[in-house]
Amino acid sequence: MIGTDLALTSVSSKDLKNLLRLVHSGELECPLTYQNLAMAGASYVFDHIDYIKGHDARTVKAILIAVLAERAAT
Repeated sequence: MIGTDLALTSVSSKDLKNLLRLVHSGELECPLTYQNLAMAGASYVFDHIDYIKGHDARTVKAILIAVLAERAAT
């Protein structure tokens, strides 16, 4: 069953933008793990990003961009 955490709704746009910046710059390696997030200073979102865990950087960026665009449109 997909919960709200899986859909990224509990993560702020500011945090999503930060994740996108970190992945895009290469500071945050994918697939996302607690260790990778901790090294990038973003471990606090680990429990709320199940939807993007396990994906490669290209997919993570696409998902984050889509979520942020949807939020901006509403």
